[in-house]
Amino acid sequence: MMKPTLVILAAGMGSRYGGLKQLDEVGPNGEAIIDYSLYDAIRAGFGKVVFVIREDFADEFKARFAPQLEGKIEVAYVYQALDKIPSGYDIHPERVKPWGTGHALLMAEPEVNSPMAVINADDFYGPQAYQEIASFLTSSTDKNEYGMVGYQLDNTLSEFGSVSRGVCQTDSSGRLTEINERTKIQKEDDEIVYYEDEKRFPLTGKEPVSMNFWGVKTSVFKYLNEGFREFLQEKGNKLKSEFFVPFLINDKIVDGTVSVKVLTCDSPWFGVTYKEDKPYVQGKLKKLIADKVYPENLWK
Repeated sequence: MMKPTLVILAAGMGSRYGGLKQLDEVGPNGEAIIDYSLYDAIRAGFGKVVFVIREDFADEFKARFAPQLEGKIEVAYVYQALDKIPSGYDIHPERVKPWGTGHALLMAEPEVNSPMAVINADDFYGPQAYQEIASFLTSSTDKNEYGMVGYQLDNTLSEFGSVSRGVCQTDSSGRLTEINERTKIQKEDDEIVYYEDEKRFPLTGKEPVSMNFWGVKTSVFKYLNEGFREFLQEKGNKLKSEFFVPFLINDKIVDGTVSVKVLTCDSPWFGVTYKEDKPYVQGKLKKLIADKVYPENLWK
């Protein structure tokens, strides 16, 4: 049976964080969050990792990860750039913002020929999440059945600012029916709320949310190519428009093309959105190491 591939979306710089947070050291021996993702993926049986990065930091990135991954997992690098778009479309001369996660995943197409998990580089998902998604990807035979690891909303918030989350709705069989992207979710006193068009809406905190941990088949590239062309036609002239993986998958759920099984796990999720999140992440990792979930030094 073909082993699944892990696609890591790592081309963004992290505007709110300030700097290349994909390589920021949070583990006791200088490990980045990506190191823990790679360690968990290798343990779960992934056979290949594809890094989607920017070419201008490729040398630094390769020097950082190539030595410790040698002999453990097949590695490939692909580059996201503004000018990597279909012919016939123009780029606004003032645009600097990347095209979004949907475009980033498209860059991986030449290097992927197996079912794949897709993650954000700066998010910690936990070992059980990789085991669940690997099991799904190796057992599901329908090319249009996708998976998603869902997390409870109140376990994914930051103490230091608002966050964006894809709030999920599921049917009685645990299939995803809709993702509503809420772009300003935050704690206020004892409540969790989100804002939309300057209006305030309450949330329970128990809602399942997408943290962009997807399990998809190679059929996704056909849909991404079609969707990206439509996006460029409708929104390509806007300086900050982005083509997102969840939006594309949501559209395919609505039109009946794909189904998405929501996989639940007890692993913690945490991420570094703001610089102030870093000490919290370091503390969480220290606790996981003390509990023997990870060795003190991942790669020795």
